[in-house]
Amino acid sequence: MFYKVKEVKPLSDYHLLVRFMNGETKQYDTKPHFAEWDAYLSLQNIQGLFEQVHVDAHGYGIAWNDDIDLDCNTLYEYGESVTV
Repeated sequence: MFYKVKEVKPLSDYHLLVRFMNGETKQYDTKPHFAEWDAYLSLQNIQGLFEQVHVDAHGYGIAWNDDIDLDCNTLYEYGESVTV
């Protein structure tokens, strides 16, 4: 099952607020990826890049550019549920 993304908003400290098509909202911390994949370091090192996050076509994930993205199920499974 895919948990398609409806909307994504950048928050402080490299967190994302992700709203899904099923009505759920989760907060996702991108910082752990900085140590895992070099491409994610660009989110820290290039001023303003983190804020350029957007939903991919059809809601199957989010992206910043061609090198940095996250799929919808990762965001759903590892995000923390929040009430907005």
